[in-house]
Amino acid sequence: MTDAEFDILDELYFVTSFADLGQKTGLAPAELERTLRGLLEQGLIRSFWPDPDTELAFEESSFGAIVRDCYFLASKEGLLQHNTR
Repeated sequence: MTDAEFDILDELYFVTSFADLGQKTGLAPAELERTLRGLLEQGLIRSFWPDPDTELAFEESSFGAIVRDCYFLASKEGLLQHNTR
């Protein structure tokens, strides 16, 4: 797990927006987007769109268009990996 992945998971104990994640982690939007994509592909986080209550299955083709409007939450597996680092 990279430092950026760890920092993101550290913020995802509760549903958090893309904008709030960027502000709290200090990651540039492009780097945040790339890292979130990797975490989603690994199943370590879940995404929500268009609101924090509607879970959205990860789709590579549409992710780039909506990522900055999404909300995110660590999955059980993500929390386990975060806490064992």
